[in-house]
Amino acid sequence: MDGVAVTKWLASYVDAWRTYDAEAIGALFSEDAAYRFHPWDEGEETVRGREAIVSNWLEEPDATDSWTAEYRAWAVDGDRVVAVGTTRYLTEDREAAEREYHNVFLLEFDADGRCKEFTELYMPRSD
Repeated sequence: MDGVAVTKWLASYVDAWRTYDAEAIGALFSEDAAYRFHPWDEGEETVRGREAIVSNWLEEPDATDSWTAEYRAWAVDGDRVVAVGTTRYLTEDREAAEREYHNVFLLEFDADGRCKEFTELYMPRSD
């Protein structure tokens, strides 16, 4: 992976989240991928396998216009990547951010550019 490939993958991640298109979600991950919503997730808390990840994403979809997200590569080391960004969940009138998070993604990719390990860390903004 290089910065360009990571940027493309992150854009595809946001697009898949926005559309909840099962095929687009599945295209992001390897067949045997592991997805952790928190860094210490183990066992049943870790979503394992492409089909399970797609199903998990589709369980409780966010409304398309209820959030914004911007992510970028922070460090790339071969197939391992650290990405950072911001996710904002908007007020009902979509005029302001109701909740804002700083995100860090720990990613590992396979030879085909699909993510095989995804671990999310996030910190809510507190003012």
